Amino acid sequence: MRKMTLLAATISAVLLAGCQQTPNAQSTPATEQVQVVASEVAKANALFEDSFMRGVMRSPVYQTYMGIKQDYDKWDDGSEARSLEDLELTKQDLATLLTINRAALDPITQTSYDLFKQSLEEGIADFKWRYHDYPVNQMFGTHSMVPAFLINQHQISDVSDAKAYISRLNGVPAVFEQLEKDLEIRAQKGIIAPKFVFPHVIDSSKNIIKGAPFEQGDDSTLLADFTRKVNALEITQTEKDALIKEANESLKTAIKPAYSKLISYLEQLAKRADERDGAWKFPEGEAFYNNALARTTTTNLTAKEIHNIGLSEVARIHDEMRAIKDKVGFKGDLKAFMQFMKTDKQFYYDNTAEGKKAYLDQAVKVIDDMKARLDELFITKPKADLQVKAVEAFREKAAGKAFYQQPAPDGSRPGIYYANLYAMDAMPTYQLEALAYHEGIPGHHMQIAIAQELEGIPKFRKFGGYTAYVEGWGLYSELVPKEMGLYADPYSDFGRLSMELWRACRLVVDTGIHAMKWTRQQGIDYYVNNTPNATSDGVKMVERHVVMPSQATAYKIGMLKILELREHAKKQLGDKFDIRQFHDVVLKNGPLPLNVLESYVEEYIATAGKA
Repeated sequence: MRKMTLLAATISAVLLAGCQQTPNAQSTPATEQVQVVASEVAKANALFEDSFMRGVMRSPVYQTYMGIKQDYDKWDDGSEARSLEDLELTKQDLATLLTINRAALDPITQTSYDLFKQSLEEGIADFKWRYHDYPVNQMFGTHSMVPAFLINQHQISDVSDAKAYISRLNGVPAVFEQLEKDLEIRAQKGIIAPKFVFPHVIDSSKNIIKGAPFEQGDDSTLLADFTRKVNALEITQTEKDALIKEANESLKTAIKPAYSKLISYLEQLAKRADERDGAWKFPEGEAFYNNALARTTTTNLTAKEIHNIGLSEVARIHDEMRAIKDKVGFKGDLKAFMQFMKTDKQFYYDNTAEGKKAYLDQAVKVIDDMKARLDELFITKPKADLQVKAVEAFREKAAGKAFYQQPAPDGSRPGIYYANLYAMDAMPTYQLEALAYHEGIPGHHMQIAIAQELEGIPKFRKFGGYTAYVEGWGLYSELVPKEMGLYADPYSDFGRLSMELWRACRLVVDTGIHAMKWTRQQGIDYYVNNTPNATSDGVKMVERHVVMPSQATAYKIGMLKILELREHAKKQLGDKFDIRQFHDVVLKNGPLPLNVLESYVEEYIATAGKA
């Protein structure tokens, strides 16, 4: 039997009371109250649904992520006019929301009301910062989104899907033309990515136009993808050949000139770039970064406070690492032990096809083993499956170490844990477990897939996100297996600590670069001197900090809050504490700001304490 919602329970109770008191009455205060609640809840949910779906339907790209094929042949409109339209729609939604009587809503809808209101208000307030970013960088950007999206999201199930793919190829020149306009607007405002960004972006762009049909050799990334998908269709060979020929033509007449023009523009823009790395260089840079920290962490912590939390956590984790060093009998100090872990060949697979396959096979085994033990940790589990893949060759050089791609809501596409195997000397085996737990299970796949599958909450909560919540859960998920007795190999436990240490260092370096005017090299040196990671990891991480101000602070701040709430619940509930119930509270309400998550945990403590 399904549990009744709070609203259903409230209505049932009030109706019952009304029937008992005035069985013959046509209308009573109680029934009128129920009608008011139902009416206001219906208005709120209609607004949430309409607003969310309007946003989806205004974005062909988002439609595809959601498994909707209405505008399967189109790209998003990235113009300033569209941005202004979106702002006006946001203001209209806020005005409509304020006509709804919040006090008449049930508790679940009140939370949705508050989150929706906060999102709208922040969207309006943050409109002034819409150019305070780099839409093309080594981590993400339109130049890499286009091929990654077509390869990973644009499924071809029939001829019309193939035609839509070709239409999207033909639409890329217009997308890139708008991108160049946006980059130029930023340049006029003094917002240009530092010099180091441009070689990464230019190289990634050049990779897309290598191979057939652009030049002799193997099929290019996009042609290979299109050909593979079309060849899997149950149509005649003549039809397949015709579609592939049409795609070849679009690649030559649309993709090649679009990328060539973008590369030329980026080469010129690079000449106007400098080597200043922090957000402090932006117009109103300090205010922008403080706002970014607030949005990322969903706290009021200052840059200085976050910096100091990082320093404290680094010191604590170093102490735990020293204990492992002593346990394995290593002779030497922590720095020497880190160097040993960084360089000893026993901790690395060969940088060969066989070595990369071995890494992926082991990651699959780690995730499969954890799947078998999920009942120890969770009541609710996702229906969507999880796959493990290597980052594609065209973007592996510039992409991050590992990341997760959410499943399609309709189940047509599984969640994917991507491991970047470009440089195997940056993927030590002692970190393999922690990475798999973080990106896969019980990490992002549990949190994101469960959120998408929830019933009874509006879509904006299912598919939205708060970075501190999402990444805090990911980092927390690295620790939980340790508490289950995993990481049996002390070197793997060191790997777990090294991953946590990495996130603690992020607090120090992100704030150092963006609030304290650290140079890129200062940031790299901090990672190299305080972690066992490869120097290349430090370079990539600092470059990520530079192009994504505040984002990397979310992990440790979020994890610390989840742990704080868990320890509080344990202390308050004693023997009544159930880790599975706690995890249900954290995951079954969708992504939340940390302060709202805290209120849910307090509610759980109050309810469980009475049980």
